[in-house]
Amino acid sequence: MSEVTAGSSGAGRPAADRPPATVASRNPERITDRITERITERPRAEPAVFWGGLVVVVAVFLAGAWQRRWIADDGLIVLRTVRNLIAGNGPVFNAGERVESNTSTLWTYLVYLTHEVVGYRLELVALGLALTLSMIAVASAMLGTRVMYRGTRRAPAGGPMLLLPLGVVVYIMLPPARDFASSGLETGLVICWIGVMWLGLQRWARAPHREYRFGLPAVGTAAMAFIAGLGPLVRPELALAAVVFLALLAASQQSWRHLGWLVAIAGTVPVVYQIWRMSYYALPYPLTAVAKDAGGSKWDKGAQYLWDLLSPYVLLLPLAVVLVAGLVSLWAVRRSDSRVCGAGHDDDEGGGLLRLRSRVRSTPVVTVAFLVVAVIMLAYVTRVGGDFMHGRVLLPSLFLFLLPVSVVPLPVGPARGVGDARVRRVAVPVVAGAWLVVVGWAVTVQVVQDPFRDEPESITAAGIVDERQYYIQRTGHQHPLLADDYLDFPRMRALVREVSTNRTGAVFLPVPGFQDRWDVVAYDRPMPGLAPFELPDDPLKTVVFLNLGMTSMNLPLDVDVYDTVGLASPLAAHTDRMEDGRIGHDKFLPYDWVLARTGVVEDPVNFPRWIDVNWVNQAEVALTCPATEALIDSYSGPLTLEKRWSNLVNAFSFAEYRINRIPAYEVQRCGLPMPEEVEKYQGTR
Repeated sequence: MSEVTAGSSGAGRPAADRPPATVASRNPERITDRITERITERPRAEPAVFWGGLVVVVAVFLAGAWQRRWIADDGLIVLRTVRNLIAGNGPVFNAGERVESNTSTLWTYLVYLTHEVVGYRLELVALGLALTLSMIAVASAMLGTRVMYRGTRRAPAGGPMLLLPLGVVVYIMLPPARDFASSGLETGLVICWIGVMWLGLQRWARAPHREYRFGLPAVGTAAMAFIAGLGPLVRPELALAAVVFLALLAASQQSWRHLGWLVAIAGTVPVVYQIWRMSYYALPYPLTAVAKDAGGSKWDKGAQYLWDLLSPYVLLLPLAVVLVAGLVSLWAVRRSDSRVCGAGHDDDEGGGLLRLRSRVRSTPVVTVAFLVVAVIMLAYVTRVGGDFMHGRVLLPSLFLFLLPVSVVPLPVGPARGVGDARVRRVAVPVVAGAWLVVVGWAVTVQVVQDPFRDEPESITAAGIVDERQYYIQRTGHQHPLLADDYLDFPRMRALVREVSTNRTGAVFLPVPGFQDRWDVVAYDRPMPGLAPFELPDDPLKTVVFLNLGMTSMNLPLDVDVYDTVGLASPLAAHTDRMEDGRIGHDKFLPYDWVLARTGVVEDPVNFPRWIDVNWVNQAEVALTCPATEALIDSYSGPLTLEKRWSNLVNAFSFAEYRINRIPAYEVQRCGLPMPEEVEKYQGTR
């Protein structure tokens, strides 16, 4: 029997045959609901909103990073090592000395391999790589969170949901995040590693467990194990994160063969490299970790560093709003779906341990693991005192915290039941309001924080500085990208001129109190094998300057370049920290040690007036300390098989070895005879 509507002009006709207008006039609410369902239907609206948001986020981040593009002085340090790799000198900073001056091993080799493929200038290779990896990072964050929310297989409140960018907006609009999306440093690689692990492990949590013949893991699981194992090579402290991620993979239900394969896949590359590193560099970690005493504790400075990031941008406001929105979204999802998030398979039968292991591979457990890593990383950075670059080393922790709320679900479509309507009355206004607050904050931050402000940038009392702004102002370039741009930094042009014109060989020292003068401490005797006044074909030249990157990249590779804080100077790295020193600069090796080591001057009259000849003489004696001689030989002596074995065995003891930066105290520490004091010497200290 056909459905008939009485009292209408179409009486007696089936409802399906009547015009749509007639139906709308008789049942407008039903038509509205049907239209809404069509508009917000998941196969159409949800992907369009998500992918559109992803494209916009990446585009905005790329535009902001490009607006603030630059290469930091520390970024140029990496490129000096790459230059030596290209020249065949090995992964070293100064040819002939096996020193690992770059914190990120993987970043160094990525720049090197990319350069070998594309052949562009190193600075441009580093810039392009950093930007690309930063964009992949934010895209992976959004994709991983989409997988996390879609793990319920249903939309929040039982209906369709739109995934709106939220936490990721906080990150991409933060000025330091934009600054270090280029910079030539490994920050982009770090957050890319985190983002890829987030996406991969969220997908792993939902995929059913598979083992192939001989216990071989599925491709996705093997890839996650391999990438997790690379963590320590991305940055040494990411070993903390890698341990958590690998423990997650190991704790899930699997056979022993499968676990063995995961251990082999994750551990082969880092273990092989670690053995090679210890035998080659005679250290278990990069020299930068020794220079900065990465195991030390300076909680007070770390707290100052954390506040230095939170305060200028009122960052606590968007973080609090995002947290509330995330908790409400979680509540809405849980209320709308009682099924367990994850792969969607039932718990395995068996004992409590088996059930527990089967639940490890789930969306909630993976999400909690990343939050645990965020807390660990934040605690570590705070403990060691942070950094001297504004915001830099806190960015990975912030990125980790924002991952679960990088996008948040907004329920759409008609409510389905009374409970559904109650959930929506809370979730929709909270999520929409949070999104408006975050967008408003982001716009305000960009208006207030001029990327090229005119006010002078100075180092704060806590020793922190906005590095990009600092170098913009001191070079006069809005985008200091190339090593050539840093020639306009104080002293640089004068240094290049002095080094290029010197024919005898010399040690070049910056004159205290002057911005364009160098003391050229020339060799006061002929080189071995040369007649008096005969000039050497390859004069020995050594430069000592704090700004290691710009100095080394603007000079030839046959010029040795050292700093006073220990990034490229092993002796400086092996001194003790100064208690009240600036973070990252709280070691200082006086120039006397370099003069003593090079033996550039025999006649004390030829020393600069501000150099204490007694200190140089004492440093010469201190360098004969047997333990110090063994340390120097470990990285500068011939690399024989015996030397490799000795370095491997003694790497940890070398890492712990310390000398006193005051030569006289070091002579006393080693029990050596104090040299006779010279009564008349040039100047006073």
